[in-house]
Amino acid sequence: MTTKLLTNLAGLALFSSMAAIPVTAGAADLDAIGATIAEHQKLPAFVPAGEPFDAKTCMADKKLMVVSFSSAVEFTGGVATRMTEIAKEIGFQYDHYQTQGQPSQWIQGINQAVTQGYDLVDVLMSDPRVLLPQAMQVDQAGLKVVAAHASGFDTPAPEPFQNVHIDYTQAGRLMAQWAILKTQGKANVLAIVAEDSFSANSLQNGIKEVMDECEDCKVQYINVPVTDWATRMQSTVQSALLRDPSVNYILPIYDGMAQFVVPAVELTQSANRVKIATFNGSPYVLQLVQQGKVEMDIGESIDWVAHAIVDAEMRMLCGLPPVEDPKVPLYIFDASNADTAGKPPQISTGYGDAYLAGYRKLWGLQ
Repeated sequence: MTTKLLTNLAGLALFSSMAAIPVTAGAADLDAIGATIAEHQKLPAFVPAGEPFDAKTCMADKKLMVVSFSSAVEFTGGVATRMTEIAKEIGFQYDHYQTQGQPSQWIQGINQAVTQGYDLVDVLMSDPRVLLPQAMQVDQAGLKVVAAHASGFDTPAPEPFQNVHIDYTQAGRLMAQWAILKTQGKANVLAIVAEDSFSANSLQNGIKEVMDECEDCKVQYINVPVTDWATRMQSTVQSALLRDPSVNYILPIYDGMAQFVVPAVELTQSANRVKIATFNGSPYVLQLVQQGKVEMDIGESIDWVAHAIVDAEMRMLCGLPPVEDPKVPLYIFDASNADTAGKPPQISTGYGDAYLAGYRKLWGLQ
């Protein structure tokens, strides 16, 4: 062999051996994580998900219905209500079929959309797997059926559902990265998941992806189904903290879990060593951030989410290319900026208003 070839082979062997070495949270890794966190602490900028179009003209005769997971839940009900208001501003009909989280109500709403000749029905934030028979009927009737804000890019809804994804996987990554950064690569994480929620898979994937790359970190996953949060969440977390006193971070994948996690931390007298980082940006949890009981909450603006979903659905009905990424930003709230959400925190407050002019220009309304 020539000297040059031997050198190249040696280089390839070295590269291969390096690739097999577990990644540790060294200074360079922590710097990269810190840069990612800092990027998500900047006030979000508007990024269009597609080309501009004349929304008022192409939507003039369209009729849509949103059947949300629960109209009584602040986030889901708030998004659904704003979707109908945004449609009214544009000039088309979008009705909100009210539910209280009951599958029978979802089915009734879907049936009504079919019998009353709607063009599109959105089962907002519901698990599309449980509505697959109804979705097939909707598709056969010639309506578009959408699962908006139901899962991340890595977990598409089953056909015939059309997706409006949210980057749940990135939210999971950010929670894990926050814990690693704050512990300087020594995170011992208790991740609370809810496997009966369709989006939980993407969130857990994001956490796992990051934690698997940190050699000196540990993570344990505890599944508490949504229906058991009120009865089992607090006791489950308390037991886990007492069983492992070295846990230093709890990552509840939805901030609706926080109301049960915070008391568990306080009752085990763990608040000095155990911090909480979570996701959704619900006003009552942002208030816990202001109070120092939750360290970090990754927020989504309800109003921004509603605009993004309406944009994607209009493109479906107007024959435009589908939205692959609705460009809904994830914005980190902590002690440094939680007050920008209001005192007390308000829905869709603290994210800036760049998206308002952005969408109106995108839709040809100004």
